[in-house]
Amino acid sequence: MSFSELGLSDKVVAAVTAAGYSTPTPIQAQAIPHVLKGRDVLGIAQTGTGKTAAFVLPMITKLQNGRARARMPRTLILEPTRELAAQVAEQFTKYSGGQKLSVALLIGGVSFDDQDMKITRGVDVLIATPGRLLDHFERGRLLLTGVELLVIDEADRMLDMGFIPDIERIGKLVPFTRQTLFFTATMPKEIQHIADTFLHNPERVEVSRPATAAATITQGVVKSSSDPAAKRDILRRLLRADENFKNAIIFCNRKRDVALLHRSLVSHGFNAVPLHGDMEQPARMAALDQFRKGEAKLLIASDVAARGLDIPAVSHVFNFDVPYHPDDYVHRIGRTGRAGLTGTAITIVTGGDAKSIAAIEKLTTQPINVMEAPEGAAPINADEESQSVRRGRGRSGGRGRGGRQEGRPERSQEARSQEPRSPEPRQESAEHERPARAERPARNPERERPAKVADIGEARSRRKPSRQKDDQDGGDMSHLPAFLLRPVRVKA
Repeated sequence: MSFSELGLSDKVVAAVTAAGYSTPTPIQAQAIPHVLKGRDVLGIAQTGTGKTAAFVLPMITKLQNGRARARMPRTLILEPTRELAAQVAEQFTKYSGGQKLSVALLIGGVSFDDQDMKITRGVDVLIATPGRLLDHFERGRLLLTGVELLVIDEADRMLDMGFIPDIERIGKLVPFTRQTLFFTATMPKEIQHIADTFLHNPERVEVSRPATAAATITQGVVKSSSDPAAKRDILRRLLRADENFKNAIIFCNRKRDVALLHRSLVSHGFNAVPLHGDMEQPARMAALDQFRKGEAKLLIASDVAARGLDIPAVSHVFNFDVPYHPDDYVHRIGRTGRAGLTGTAITIVTGGDAKSIAAIEKLTTQPINVMEAPEGAAPINADEESQSVRRGRGRSGGRGRGGRQEGRPERSQEARSQEPRSPEPRQESAEHERPARAERPARNPERERPAKVADIGEARSRRKPSRQKDDQDGGDMSHLPAFLLRPVRVKA
């Protein structure tokens, strides 16, 4: 089957042919005819199968008739991250060449006024992240009543990033008669509920089982000790040992680990760039451009780069940290082996990652091969690794409220019993705490008279000795509050 048989316009087919594509992927071949008929579509396919073109190509065909009005886009595409939104905008521009269709990109980190100017002139396609879209709407700069086609891309990532409430609100702002396209790589129960809410009698297009990796990806795990320096050493040896290595994306779980690993690799002579959510948008786009152009061989990233980014010729993916969620593993390794190419995905695991690896294998229903550590890597302490598994060290046990800190040695019961205990407080009897009633001095009639200011000071000095030297007239009263220093009226 060719693109010309799917019902696309001649201009779109010519643009696809000029881009070097002749045969549609399974998700494209099944979804495009339903989109052109105006049906709602629920598309489920693993990452790297061409989901973006599955909604961009029929969208361009449908937009050839009509005209955009000011502040009222005709179609709306929602993306979870800025990078993915920018990538979809590039794809739309590439396939709509020679046609008078306008597109606007609403993402954070970019001038608000420039985006507003584009919306004011009128756009056919609005590509946005949910937060920035609602910012424009709340300021009265955008109307969504003219949306004819709504696309929710990477819906599972929307769920992970907490965008579902924003998606539900946006769904109430667009017309009820809209056409909705819903694309996702995994299908948890929450996503199924959202799909049932947004879609009306949809056509379900499922070209592969949810949460599966492409068959062109060779997967493996390499064991390491829990020492971060040892993990970095193994990573460097893996990068140098593979003869088929061209470039790689290295994933870390935390932003600070991305920065630390980037500095380490650069200091060892590797050409690497970082990418994480705390970076400014121009710096993030510049890092992606350097990696796409081959100026940088390594891209050290957080999960911001795990979803939907289309970098065609990535030969390797390394998981420096095992992802927190099994679904993230599928998306991470999907950055390689795209468009029919082969790729390699290697995960560095420690003893505390056993449960996470088991969850990944259960999700993907395929075992991950254990690879030999590179030559010269530091040996693994079997006792240390087994202890970390028993006490749930790492994410499985250390992230809880009472989890033991990583790297803290566990003491045995015998060692704890031999430790010196802190002395217990001495229990004094009542006779030591205060004098007996019989030993108390006789009542002094002078003490029954109303107290004067000097007497108050003297009593205070007896009860709690002053830090300063007492004066001869009854003691220093500078420590007393002002209301106690006022004269006392004594009744006759």
